[in-house]
Amino acid sequence: MANYYTEKGLDAERILATGLRDQWYAICPSTFVERGGMRRITRWGRDWLLFRRSDGAVRMLADRCPHRGAPLSQGMHLGDRVQCKYHGVQVDGDGTVVAVPGMPGCPLEGQDLVTSLPVREVAGAIMAFLPADRESETAPFEVPDPLADPEVESFLCYAEWNTPWRYTLENLLDPMHGAYLHAESHSMSGGESSARFRIRETDRGFFFEKTDQRGKNFDWVEYCHTGADWVDLSIPYPPSAGPGGDFGIVGMGTPIDEERTAVFFWRYRRVQGWERDVWRFLYRTRLEADHWVVLEQDRVMLEAMAADADSAENLYQHDLGIVRLRRLFKGKAQAQAKALIG
Repeated sequence: MANYYTEKGLDAERILATGLRDQWYAICPSTFVERGGMRRITRWGRDWLLFRRSDGAVRMLADRCPHRGAPLSQGMHLGDRVQCKYHGVQVDGDGTVVAVPGMPGCPLEGQDLVTSLPVREVAGAIMAFLPADRESETAPFEVPDPLADPEVESFLCYAEWNTPWRYTLENLLDPMHGAYLHAESHSMSGGESSARFRIRETDRGFFFEKTDQRGKNFDWVEYCHTGADWVDLSIPYPPSAGPGGDFGIVGMGTPIDEERTAVFFWRYRRVQGWERDVWRFLYRTRLEADHWVVLEQDRVMLEAMAADADSAENLYQHDLGIVRLRRLFKGKAQAQAKALIG
């Protein structure tokens, strides 16, 4: 990757606030960047330019012209490159200066001077790899199982919440809130309102699950790290919701900055043939609106919490999954900060 610029003061606390490094993140829906289009976007507290080349490939650059730091996003799309509006400097998708029209033969030409991130598109979303520094090697990324399964049909739901990144992840590692916050939801109204939980380790993360109830409510969630952090969960559906059995969600969260988060939820069911068509129809005409109600309940609750709400908590057994995730992320952040200092 070209000229990765290291942030000043990137300690463990800031890494935890703006996102762990050396891993992949969901950036935005693929539809946000049309062929031949450009879009400025903020992620991890920095401004970036996404542009889709004339051949359809997406590129992601720091939104800074290497000449004077002007925003490239205000410039012109030239097919396989962008031209800064300030002085006309042209930069390709790899961050290389390919032309300085105002001074042909300028020493800037041919140099890799703009940070460029590795990107790929997965299940309707643009993904990008966030390195710790210019020496970082791009980690492999294994697509979440449901999104890679041809027998699964999914819909991507995207939103931006005014809440810290850690709160959105912890919300997903908290199955018990479904029995209270979402008690009136058609898919979470069954089962008991009390439970015991356990953590079950896996080779890519862990399950956090109820020990005394299964198939009734939001009864389990799996945290996975396969080059990116994501969770998978399943919620039982009644027969009236159509074919496909349980309703699944793959969730990811990406820090926009220390106070805002881009959230991604792929809602899926295992369906084939005519059942796939029925599921798509039911989702678009009836179920999607119900799901947005549930999502809004989460958003309203998390946005109302103080930024330091987790500084004076009194946790109990239901919070084992959150504690496990915090320890894992804190350890990674400390290791990354130490490596950057060293």
